[in-house]
Amino acid sequence: MIDLHSHTNESDGSLTPKELIDLALRTGLEALAITDHDTFSGYEKALPLAQAAGLDLVHGIELNSRVNSAPAARYAHILAYFVSRAPGAAFVSWLTETRRERAERNEKLAASLRANGVEITLADVEKRGRSLTGRPHFARVLVEKGYAKSLEDAFQRYLGEEAPSYVHRDSLTTAETVALVRAGGGIPVVAHPIRLGMDRAAERVFLEEAKAAGLLGLEVYHSEHSPALQQYYLGLAGELDLLPTGGSDYHGPSVKPDIELGTGRSGNVSVPLAFLTGLRAL
Repeated sequence: MIDLHSHTNESDGSLTPKELIDLALRTGLEALAITDHDTFSGYEKALPLAQAAGLDLVHGIELNSRVNSAPAARYAHILAYFVSRAPGAAFVSWLTETRRERAERNEKLAASLRANGVEITLADVEKRGRSLTGRPHFARVLVEKGYAKSLEDAFQRYLGEEAPSYVHRDSLTTAETVALVRAGGGIPVVAHPIRLGMDRAAERVFLEEAKAAGLLGLEVYHSEHSPALQQYYLGLAGELDLLPTGGSDYHGPSVKPDIELGTGRSGNVSVPLAFLTGLRAL
């Protein structure tokens, strides 16, 4: 059993890199990919620990991309795996700029929340998210301060795209993101396609266009995919000649308590080692 989609507290997870490696060993994983948002910091901190323990640790990252433009903007997450070599210098430079833009967006979001009656500072949020602070960290503070009942409520009332405090974040298009990953030596994969929110015809067109731009894989197994949906995406990956991948999208017990590393939600994820072998065969 392997897990090709997990997060540490270097982005929006709750476990440190060491805690995640320890959990992977207790779980009996053969391989683990750390795919933090916009940073390799969690992977870099975990790598010597994984090597010492004999755990196969995969170099990964999760990136946001824009499917279409505002006002009805839709986004797709791209998982990028670097299984044969480290990311190229141009990719790392772009990633640094992305984090700078994220920091600017966070400042605007904190100001927007204050303008809507929420007493919050960016310092409050950065205590939880540090350099990779994002909306999930804002949501936790809103819950702690009593402005929201839950993380979902925080997004619905304050942070989601339809909420009054929402601040748009510029993103590359999916085609641009895929091309950037390929140029950097990575394997781009569309993450959790269920979240695209498209009907099957539109979803297929999107994936065909992304493949034309260089997309190589599709996340088939995911905690939000039912068994029937997993079989559908497995068939779709085969039809479009995309590599199947999968993972729990584990974030830790204080973020997504119903999702377990390796096995997802109520055991609905079971990713075969053959998926990682397929990535490395490229």
